[in-house]
This record gives sequence, structure tokens and C-alpha cells, in this order.
Amino acid sequence: MTDDPTWTIAQMADDFEVTHRALRHYEHLGLLSPERDGQRRVYHRRERTRLALILRGRRLGFPLEEIATILDMYDDQPGEAGQLRYLLSQIDDRRTDLERRRRDIEDSLRELGDLERRCAEDLQRLP
Repeated sequence: MTDDPTWTIAQMADDFEVTHRALRHYEHLGLLSPERDGQRRVYHRRERTRLALILRGRRLGFPLEEIATILDMYDDQPGEAGQLRYLLSQIDDRRTDLERRRRDIEDSLRELGDLERRCAEDLQRLP
């Protein structure tokens, strides 16, 4: 008997507030690989850690392909050091993209404010 805790797909979905379908999708992509007991999926601590990293990557806007690359680097060559170097370069790329998007949003908000002000002024001039 092992002391290693396990979780079902329902427990994982509830704990991480994701759907069963999302977990099966991550499994299909090879991001998660739960143990199988007949039709039942058995998740171990490794899958919980990987799911937490997948969801963090998604919140930061990383595509699943990049998340897979980062996760796989930990297990394979070049190992943790290579994984961290790669992740640093991806963080820089992501930050640059988010800063560009923020500027675009700020520009759009400014334009909407100008348009709103002009519309309000035009409306006041109407009889």
C-alpha cells in the first residue's frame, strides 16, 4: 500500500475549477498522463503539479504548444537549466506582447473617450 495520494478526474476538476473535458483534452495533447485503472483515470501528484503549471501558463497567455515544450524540457534534455533558459526567453516575448496590447488598449480607450466627448458635444448642440 502506498502513501502517495491520488485523485479522480472529478476531484481534479473540482480542485482546479476546470471541466472534465479540459482534463481529457490536456491528456490527449500529452500534457497530462494519468494512470488508468480500467476506464478510471487516477491522477498522482505529478499530474497535479503539471496541471497547476498548465493553468498558470494559460493565465499568462502562453499557447498550449509552448506550455508542452516547457513541461517536456523538465523531463528530457536539456533538463531543468535548459527549461529555465527557454522559459526566460518566452517570458520576455510574452511581456513584450502584453505591453504592446496594453498600449493598444490605452489607445483604444483614449479614442473612445474622444468619440464619446464629441458625441456628447454634438448632442448638446442639437435642438
